[in-house]
Amino acid sequence: MSKKFELTSEFIVNALGVKLFRIKALASFSDVTIGDLGGFVEKEDNFSTEAQTSGDAQTSGDAQTSGDAQTSGDARIYGDAWIYGNAQIYGDARISGDAQISGDAQISGDAQIYGNARIYGDARISGDARISGDAQISGDAQISGDAQIYGDAQIYGDAQISGDAQIYGDAQISGDAHLIWFSKVGSENGTLTVFKAEAGLKVTRGCFLGTDTEFLAAVDIKHGADSRIGKEYHLLIEVARSRLGG
Repeated sequence: MSKKFELTSEFIVNALGVKLFRIKALASFSDVTIGDLGGFVEKEDNFSTEAQTSGDAQTSGDAQTSGDAQTSGDARIYGDAWIYGNAQIYGDARISGDAQISGDAQISGDAQIYGNARIYGDARISGDARISGDAQISGDAQISGDAQIYGDAQIYGDAQISGDAQIYGDAQISGDAHLIWFSKVGSENGTLTVFKAEAGLKVTRGCFLGTDTEFLAAVDIKHGADSRIGKEYHLLIEVARSRLGG
């Protein structure tokens, strides 16, 4: 197969001191016209013949963009990350580690995907969202805001997660009915997230991850059940149980 792009003499040096070269189209295909300038890559192995890169997007290390995938804006793809299918990475998004983005997934804003995370289907990740660990986001799921998804969490279906929600552990969330969160609560004005898991309701608050019963027991020990904060947490857990059927 004939080459569809070449490295030009125009280059930049990234934050790691690696020289990246802007690419130039050698043929017209898809939305690309011969002679068009694209984004920056470290070497030809970073990009396949059909993939597209534009703007100041950067691909380096052993990262690969293939298929009909597109990177644009100020996106950064590095490490061993793999972007393929019809995936689109744009804005200031960062994809690294062994993360894989595929299907029709779109990553934008200041979102960061790393670790062994997998994003596929029609999933949309935006804002300052962070997806890491072995987390999987698929279907029509939308993750935005400052949400953090990590561990072995799986988000799929029509689930929408935003704000300061934190989902991790073995959580499996497929719709809005499986999740609720409360912001600016407790002594630290943090976020309390409650979601359905295989063993029932799970709660995250700061570094805590456990069942709703375990969480309330920890609250009673630390704050006291009759304290203002204790009463607040008990009330919020009752709301969560009512909404999620716990």
